[in-house]
Amino acid sequence: MCARRRDAEGTAATRASRRAELLSAIAGVFADRGYAATTVREAAEAAGILGGSLYYHFDSKESMVDEILSTFLGEMWADYEEVLSSGLDAPQTLRALVHSSFRSIEKHRAAVVIYQNESRYLAQAERFQYLTASQERFERTWKGVLEQGVAEGAFRADLNTGLIYRFIRDTVWVAATWYRPDGKFDAEEIARQYLAMVLEGLQAD
Repeated sequence: MCARRRDAEGTAATRASRRAELLSAIAGVFADRGYAATTVREAAEAAGILGGSLYYHFDSKESMVDEILSTFLGEMWADYEEVLSSGLDAPQTLRALVHSSFRSIEKHRAAVVIYQNESRYLAQAERFQYLTASQERFERTWKGVLEQGVAEGAFRADLNTGLIYRFIRDTVWVAATWYRPDGKFDAEEIARQYLAMVLEGLQAD
């Protein structure tokens, strides 16, 4: 590899790393204060740079939140697809999806909070229509696993899969509002304990 190419790749990697650092700080302030209530100046202050300098990296506040959310969702769906294509039965798939969800919360906590709090507002703009599409896909995916479990005789048939889906969705993802990486339990242990409670009531005799 020639020196010029190595330098270019090194510079690109440095820029990407810096961009990720900025987005992490910005995501934190969006999550804490709310996207609409946060000014570009406040976002820049959270990132430790001047407001004008922030425009060197992003053309608008909308671009910032778009990249934060699309990165989180892209990684979450990639992990989900790996689980769904692995040929597991319904209980195993449910376990794997819950663990995957908590890993997403661990890695993208601020983005998850933004997604929960701001999706309805943002989805009014054409640019963010993928948020609505992702929510619909999410519901289809989880209901499909629950319905598969009922068909396999693994899950109770007397429980409504729509209600169970909402219960699991809200129970798992609301954890982003209180989860902290330096807390008493890591993401894997929280997932394990959540599953112990959920599956005890969901599994068929």
